[in-house]
Amino acid sequence: MSIEEKLIQDFLTLPDDKKIEVIDFVEFLKNRSNKQMDSLMDDIINENIEALRELSK
Repeated sequence: MSIEEKLIQDFLTLPDDKKIEVIDFVEFLKNRSNKQMDSLMDDIINENIEALRELSK
């Protein structure tokens, strides 16, 4: 059984209030990952701002 199948199987056995908690947690993880990526991209841009300005000419 794959991880996805196991997750779905377990998810389907939960009561609705617990399903909502799982969905909220997944959204939290996705948002945290997005924020980390945004921060990383900001760092890369800031570290290379002069080169990026030259390339944009």
